[in-house]
Amino acid sequence: MTGLQANVKALDMEAHNTANMNTDNFIPQSASFTEARPVGTGVTLSVAARAQSAAENVGGAPSGTDPASSITNSLVYKAGFDLSARLIQAADERLGTLIDIRA
Repeated sequence: MTGLQANVKALDMEAHNTANMNTDNFIPQSASFTEARPVGTGVTLSVAARAQSAAENVGGAPSGTDPASSITNSLVYKAGFDLSARLIQAADERLGTLIDIRA
């Protein structure tokens, strides 16, 4: 479940960056996935402002948001969400099989 939640938050963040692409002086954010504590209990997401510099302003947007990076990140976060959903589905199916065997 934490993987689903973290990827949804990351998608929201990237959508916010894209929506503000033409906003002057908007500082885009970047997502960083880290393992939750205690180890093995899931994943957490920390969002931090990206360092903005003229060198990073590759996309030419007033905000410094790079459209290509934004699209790529969105695809990665969507794939992470899909993978987390499949993992939950597989675990649910295995649990159902275990319950049927014991019945």
